[in-house]
Amino acid sequence: MFLKKVDGPRAVTLPDGTVMTRADLPPQTTKRWVASRKAAVVRGVLYGLIPQTEALRLYNLSEDEFRSWVAAVADHGEEALKTTRLKEYRDP
Repeated sequence: MFLKKVDGPRAVTLPDGTVMTRADLPPQTTKRWVASRKAAVVRGVLYGLIPQTEALRLYNLSEDEFRSWVAAVADHGEEALKTTRLKEYRDP
């Protein structure tokens, strides 16, 4: 078995004790961004699994869009990433 050479860690331990690997990140070809995929990218960046610049490039995200995901998680938790909750968690 051959491992692809990657910069940075292959796995990180999250505060709850679970281990997150690059395999836990959504596929690069993701078109439909459900809350769990957004949360995985946010966790990956925040805990050092993947640099933000790489995440933005891989997933073709704007910096503003990614920042809005991070802010939503920081302010209201991962529930805020659900599109059905936009009105509930949106700034007035």
